[in-house]
Amino acid sequence: MAITPRFTRTAAIVAVGAVSAFGLAACSSGDSGNGDAGGEPVTIEYMHRLPDGEGMTSVAEIVERWNKEHPDIQVKPTKFDGKSSDMILKLETDIKAGNGPCLAQTGYSEVPQLFVKGLLEDVADEAKKYEDNYSAGAFSGMKVGEAIVGLPQDTGPLVYFYNEAAFTALGLDAPATLGDLAADSTTAAAAGKYVTAFTPDEALNWLAGQAAAAGDTWFSTAGDEWKVDAEGKGSERVASFWQGLLDSKQTLATERWGEGFTAALNDGSLIGHVGAAWEAGFLLDSLDGTPAEGQWRVAQLPDFGAGAMSGPDGGSGVAVMKGCEHPAEAMEFNDWFNTQVDDLASQGLVVAAKGEVETPEKMLRQFGGQDVLAELATATENLNPDFPYAPGFSTLSKMNETAAAAVAGTGTVADIFTTAQDTAVASLEDLGLAVAK
Repeated sequence: MAITPRFTRTAAIVAVGAVSAFGLAACSSGDSGNGDAGGEPVTIEYMHRLPDGEGMTSVAEIVERWNKEHPDIQVKPTKFDGKSSDMILKLETDIKAGNGPCLAQTGYSEVPQLFVKGLLEDVADEAKKYEDNYSAGAFSGMKVGEAIVGLPQDTGPLVYFYNEAAFTALGLDAPATLGDLAADSTTAAAAGKYVTAFTPDEALNWLAGQAAAAGDTWFSTAGDEWKVDAEGKGSERVASFWQGLLDSKQTLATERWGEGFTAALNDGSLIGHVGAAWEAGFLLDSLDGTPAEGQWRVAQLPDFGAGAMSGPDGGSGVAVMKGCEHPAEAMEFNDWFNTQVDDLASQGLVVAAKGEVETPEKMLRQFGGQDVLAELATATENLNPDFPYAPGFSTLSKMNETAAAAVAGTGTVADIFTTAQDTAVASLEDLGLAVAK
């Protein structure tokens, strides 16, 4: 997205106004002093929500390695146990009180609003030093106009999961295009199976990601105004595809996080799924020890009309919080941490950094020996680099309600994108931001 310098200045003014309203003091990036000035090490606080589960390389272990190798820049990690929205509220409160962390994990869709609220630093000059270490699509997630607020950590490109054994039995190959996926749906339905699931509880990020994969850009600017286009040609293609499957009852219409999805996976009626790359870490857990273990594979998302392109469904970066006293040192650690690709992969992340990543044993077993993370890295490289989010993006969760209506037959899939359009415009205006008509 090309954003003019005028917008950058406008965003900066809004951000500065928010900072003044908060009465922000310097964040607690360390009380031990400046390593350059006083000989004491700089201390950087880093708040995250990574799982740190059994068998994973913990954040504390990774940071301990950094601290041993960098005596002048010491990092103190803090794990936040709770929802992302709760962590954002805590960050706002702590930054207002002047004791927020220097670095914090933030979802890409949260970045624009946090910046407009004055909670993030623009560290573009530092970030550009490390830009080549990351995929273009992931790096763009940490941008707001010309501002860059940190570095990407993990991604959620849409991919296609499928049961290769079941596909072979039906004479099918992994679909290369939407047309292939529609044809496969017809063949599978005749055998009492589904090669997709339409999941209304995931409509916000799932369908937005598909629109991105179809080549759309929902948010851009014209002068000082935001432009919203959630009903473009790509969205139309996505809506037409899913409406066709719903009308013909050739897709499993069920909540992604409900019992129906897992039940269909377990009984073998669901043999394909358009999903986020991060689902590879747990999608097949319920099949462990069953005859279906090792039958599934992951492939690139079928061509939604824009070539080899995927769209984002989740993912997060590490942002520099407003008031961080040592942004250069924070960004040095930020890049080092986010390029520890094998360690981060052990946490179940689809890393944003470039480079070969070793697929964990669990994934190798569940996906029949496939080098899953290599496939997901390709999807990360294929992310639409021109699909930024806008402030207030979370309010588009109203799409989920409209999607439920589409499943019930009281609405259409096209209505979901109309909801996205109308809600985005209203949200931006509620934030006091001008919207082009």
